[in-house]
Amino acid sequence: MGCGRVGASLAEQLEANGHSVAVVDQNPDAFRRLPSNFGGRRVTGLGFDREALAQAGIEEAHAFAAVSNGDNSNIIAARVVRETFGVDNVVARIYDPRRAEVYQRLGIPTVATVRWTADQVLRRMLPLGAVSEYQDASSKVSLVTCDVHTDWVGESVARVERATGARVAYLTRLGRGLVPEPGAVVQENDVVHLMVATDRIGAAQRVLATPPPKED
Repeated sequence: MGCGRVGASLAEQLEANGHSVAVVDQNPDAFRRLPSNFGGRRVTGLGFDREALAQAGIEEAHAFAAVSNGDNSNIIAARVVRETFGVDNVVARIYDPRRAEVYQRLGIPTVATVRWTADQVLRRMLPLGAVSEYQDASSKVSLVTCDVHTDWVGESVARVERATGARVAYLTRLGRGLVPEPGAVVQENDVVHLMVATDRIGAAQRVLATPPPKED
């Protein structure tokens, strides 16, 4: 929902990655921001209107992003899509960081516009695997962001390190970086940043993409 610069960019990136995309906006002129070769649906209407969502194919949707320029519209649309249509992968863009934190605690993943970009929205919609953020001069050590299976929520940072053979450099929680204490646990919607040997990135991501292994 929303065909501004962020919405148009998301639609273009998702379609380029082979996904079927529908864009909903109440202003038909907004669709001019889409590429001329965009093959997805263009639906004129409100993103929280059930008929408009039905035209967009919400009943078959894997994910939904509410990225209009209104906080209230984005939150209402996100709740309708999750609670009425049962779409699990839902994210809402919020301009007010304080409100974003409140909705995050209510279980609605949010992106505070001033801190985050379209790439961060994509990470909440689709599993992208490990993304490299930094490599040392020898390329032997990398700082990566990993997708984490929901079963890791509540597990300790120490267990993450034992299972992956890596170090948790920091967590991003509610849009803010956090250096975890030794006894810290992974919380819902945390982004985990690992410092890991470059040749072990794939192995570490495979561990975190599945439920925690049993320990003796």
